[in-house]
Amino acid sequence: MFPPYSYAVVLPVCRLESFRMSSKKYGKLFLLLFFLIGSLMACDVLPPTGLDSTSTATPSNPGTPPLNQWIQAKPGVDLRYEDWKSPSNNEDVVTIVRFDIHRIHLKVAYQATHPMSMHDWMQQEQATAIINGGYFDQQDNATGLVISNGQVSGTSYDGFGGMLSVDSKGAIKLRSLRNQPYDPGNEQLQQATQSSPMLIVAGKRTQFDANAVNQRRSIVATDKQGRLLFIASPGQAFSLDELADILVASDLSIETALNLDGGASTGLYMNAGSQHISVDSFSPLLIVIVVK
Repeated sequence: MFPPYSYAVVLPVCRLESFRMSSKKYGKLFLLLFFLIGSLMACDVLPPTGLDSTSTATPSNPGTPPLNQWIQAKPGVDLRYEDWKSPSNNEDVVTIVRFDIHRIHLKVAYQATHPMSMHDWMQQEQATAIINGGYFDQQDNATGLVISNGQVSGTSYDGFGGMLSVDSKGAIKLRSLRNQPYDPGNEQLQQATQSSPMLIVAGKRTQFDANAVNQRRSIVATDKQGRLLFIASPGQAFSLDELADILVASDLSIETALNLDGGASTGLYMNAGSQHISVDSFSPLLIVIVVK
């Protein structure tokens, strides 16, 4: 039996020996684990660190349409989106639909006593595309001339504005009424709608008096290759003066452009191939331009 004082001495020695033995054992385990982790990292088995995993770029939304690029919706019908900016830093993504006039049939639909939403017009007409037409007053009367399937309503503007028309041979024409007044005695039009102002004539920006209010906008135009364009700006982004400047400076090769009834009347629908556009008007419409 050890004396009481010698137990206190021996016990630390035993614990020290145990610690030395454990240190050797755990040291070997630590070295083994270290080499194992190194091997795994060298083989890319371990996941990347938080820094690496957040440094990759987020892919773009696959539903986001490309900008400034023509998309063929179907033969004779092309679609494009553009981000337009004004000098006053207003901005809107506009929708442009372009038609080969030799591949389409165009009509002007008019219902003076039963205005409808753009969606309802599309359902009724089963069209490829529809855009709102010209102006009408608070009594639901067209302010200019309207011809729908040969039926004439209203009176032509005199010395201002413009007209989109289809004659008896099916020829589509967009013109300035100041430069080419409507002559009912010598013209046999089957379809027509008038609006104001003309924004571009013969490739040049026109001069007109208009307020500086920013509104939703809709435009019908022709380019220098003779194609027809429907253009809609659904945001309250541009004045008419800004719109005319943007159009003439664009790469759309605009030859003639006519402002349509904008604001709450602005609407554009298209259903062609896999491409669908739905810009609905805020108010019911009496006059629409229909492409089939």
